[in-house]
Order: sequence, then structure tokens, then C-alpha cells
Amino acid sequence: MELRCGGVGSQAVGRRMDGDSRDGGGGCKDAGSEDYENLPTSASLSTHMTAGAMAGILEHSVMYPVDSVKTRMQSLNPDPKAQYTSVYGALKKIVRTEGFWRPLRGLNVMMMGAGPAHALYFACYENMKRTLNAVFHHQGNSHLANGIAGSMATLLHDAVMNPAEVVKQRMQMYDSPHRSALRCVWTVWRTEGLGAFYRSYTTQLTMNIPFQSIHFITYEFLQEQVNPHRGYNPQSHIISGGLAGALAAAATTPLDVCKTLLNTQENMALNLANISGRLSGMANAFRTVYQLNGLPGYFKGMQARVIYQMPSTAISWSVYEFFKYFLTKHKLENRAPY
Repeated sequence: MELRCGGVGSQAVGRRMDGDSRDGGGGCKDAGSEDYENLPTSASLSTHMTAGAMAGILEHSVMYPVDSVKTRMQSLNPDPKAQYTSVYGALKKIVRTEGFWRPLRGLNVMMMGAGPAHALYFACYENMKRTLNAVFHHQGNSHLANGIAGSMATLLHDAVMNPAEVVKQRMQMYDSPHRSALRCVWTVWRTEGLGAFYRSYTTQLTMNIPFQSIHFITYEFLQEQVNPHRGYNPQSHIISGGLAGALAAAATTPLDVCKTLLNTQENMALNLANISGRLSGMANAFRTVYQLNGLPGYFKGMQARVIYQMPSTAISWSVYEFFKYFLTKHKLENRAPY
């Protein structure tokens, strides 16, 4: 079976696998079109989880150096040696002064968290979306259902991902004392307790629930515009994913700045704000950011965040949709009689 069906612009086509009941007219009426017609209307749970895990690992791996820059640019009181004006300039300076591999420190723990987190994330989203669409909008696609499904998926995703976020952000900071992920985990556990790994969880949810709601609603809306038959179309997944990620990232930057402060417990910033001990709680984080940097403080690192999220979500959706399509076809081929 071929994964693609020839046509104008060599656009790929595939059977809808998201539960939407709209007809998929158009396309080529050849052997490839017969494959298109014979694919099942929904992918299995294992397919969603496998495709989601692959998407999460690739997304975070490819974009990790930019994520390292974003973390540093959100620092409220950076060391004079770690002050940056652009993403490219920051990467260049980090590599030149700290070594070629420095922007990748913490990547291993991020990959370990991203795989299972994204597996649960996409599997929950797809199943919740299908269920809620049946309740809210008997035919077609409900944006309310997509937003709620994205929010529910975020609860599972962040529960797995939050400890990995804490470790990787502490390793990304300038002059970090942590040289390995295991050493960082042990140090945080010993000095701050298990709760340190979830200190920013409520803030993470407060940020990610609106982020994912905007993200999924925008993605599904754009898919309706550029890919109305909802076939496997890599171009549409990249465009929709990238634009959805950029919009959601820009809108939720203030919450991300607060999350970074809670995760890193930036000593110089806390000392300037006359805070002894550990900072906890979203409200306290918001007050501290405003106290130190005023309103502009809430938008520190927004450029890096958008530059990071736009290709990240484009990669995530294109990889996810590819593996969902490929694995579903593969299972169908294995069941076909010869």
C-alpha cells in the first residue's frame, strides 16, 4: 500500500481517523484512493499512544537548544555573563563560552518524560474529543469539545512532565551546579523534598490548560480551513500546528515566566525581592515578577518562547499524524487476507 496518492502539489491523502463524520470527497480514484476508502474511521488506543510518544520525543529533542535559551531569557535577575538579546545571539554565546554541548544539558531527562507524557496526552485528547463531540455536536466538529478534551489531556501530561521540567530547567540555568540529571534529582530531593518536583504543578496547569485549549481549538479550526476532508496531509498539519502553537505561546507567556521562577527558585532574584526560603504559589510568583521587573517582566523571553513553540507544535502534529496514519495502515495490512 502506498502512503501517498498523486495529485496537485503531491499532497498526501488519508482516511479520517478523528471520529468526524463528514464525507471526504475529492481525491484520486485509483488504487491509492481505494486504500484511502478502506482505512478505519478511528485509530486504536495503542496507535494514539505510540504516535504521541514519538511526537513528544522528536519535538523536544529537535527544539531543546531553543528551550534552553528560553529558560535563560526568562531569568528575572540574570548574571551579567548570561544576558542575551536574541535567540541566535544567546545560542552562539553559550556555545562559545560554555561549550558546544551546553545547550543540550538536561535533554536526557526531558526525553524520558516527553515519551510517556505525550503518549497519555494524545490518547486522552483523541478519546475525549470523540466522546465530547458526540455529546455536544452530533455531526462534525465542536470547538468546545476540542478545548475541553485538550484541558483534560493536559492534567495527565503535566502530572508526568512536571518533575522532568523542574530538573531540566535547573540544569539549563547559567552556572548550574548540576552536571547530570541523576545528581540534580538527588540534590533537589535531599534539600527540598519530593514536593519540589511539583511546586509549580498548579502554575503549570494554570498555564497549560489555557495554552492547550487555545492550541487545540486553533489547530482544529485551521484544519477545517486548509484540510476540510481531514485526510493525512503533512503540509496542513505543519501549517496548522505551527500557527496554533505560536498563538498559544504568545498568549500564555506571563504564566510561563512565573512557572520558570517557581521551577528554578532563582536565588539572585529571590534575594532582591527579600524572599527567604522557597517561593511557592502562582500568586506569589506573579507578585515577585512584578516587584522585580514590572509589567515587562511578564513578557521576558516571549520571542524565544514563540520561536520554540511554533516549530515544536508543527513537528509534534506532523509526526503524530504521520505515525497515526502509518500504524493504522500497517495494522490493516496485517489483517488483510492474502
